Amino acid sequence: MSTPTATRDRSHDEAYETMLHTLSEGSVHVHFDPYEDIAWDSPEMQIDKNDPRWVLSPELDPLGGTAWYQAQPLERRIEIGRWRMVNAIKVGGAFESILIRGLMHYAMSLPNGSAEFRYCMHEMTEECNHIQMFQELVNRSGTDVPGMRPLFKAATPLIGVAGGYLPVVLMVGILAGEEPIDHYQKAMLREGVELPPAMLRTMEIHIAEEARHISFADEFLRLRVPRLGRIQKHLLAVAFPVIMRWLAGEIMTTPKSIKKRFDIPDDVFRQAFWQSPHARSVMSSYFGDMRRLCTDVGLMTPMAKRMWKRMGIDGEPSNYRGEPDRTATLVA
Repeated sequence: MSTPTATRDRSHDEAYETMLHTLSEGSVHVHFDPYEDIAWDSPEMQIDKNDPRWVLSPELDPLGGTAWYQAQPLERRIEIGRWRMVNAIKVGGAFESILIRGLMHYAMSLPNGSAEFRYCMHEMTEECNHIQMFQELVNRSGTDVPGMRPLFKAATPLIGVAGGYLPVVLMVGILAGEEPIDHYQKAMLREGVELPPAMLRTMEIHIAEEARHISFADEFLRLRVPRLGRIQKHLLAVAFPVIMRWLAGEIMTTPKSIKKRFDIPDDVFRQAFWQSPHARSVMSSYFGDMRRLCTDVGLMTPMAKRMWKRMGIDGEPSNYRGEPDRTATLVA
């Protein structure tokens, strides 16, 4: 005779399988090709290095919100903004490569007939397209950005392989990398920030497909975290905000080579990444959905709450996925 718990688990598994099927069908019927769906050679897609739309948003960008940046001549703000935005695109592509390494390792361990296997392959295909799309934008911008910070770049092959052995941690890491980028891009579109057309089209495609990727990682954790042992859950609850803060910092922080190129003062750089109240608010705003996830699966323990606060990314959980952040708290 089935127990209520077993019935719930089986029901959840069935709902999870249905979700995977839906995501896979979505990847078949709604997908983008970086060379067919972006008219790179059309006149409106040509990238102008002096386009004022490269200027950083003072509300949404931590560097754009500094008094130092806002005091720079327009030409300088355009150049700095272009380097920062294009570098973020380069970093996004590098992060996708880590995700692919981990997902491929995990997928090849799955049994025949696994719905997860099929969806993982769809997701990796889309991430490969994103890398091509991002790199094409970087190349056409004429901006020789460095991408990830050197130490993290050197560690990326190991991080990806390690994630394949620890799928729950892999999914946390995927969300830690995808959520800040997704939140930042959605916020720019929501607020009507003007962007160069090639950058805008790239972001629109990325947001559309990342919705599936984030849904998969989110549902993966909602299924598996409640089944972890007590000690595993305790460790994950404390590690979750650490992983969020670490990867968000790696992905959203401009490397020091760009700081040196534009003579950004040390104190300005520190305040922008991530010591000022404005910067901390921006960082905290990335994780409303993750605070909701942790609350729902029992990872928002008293000790975990202290760690979220210590990491400077605490605040209220979102009421629904993608809710604009209005209540993130700041670290004193």
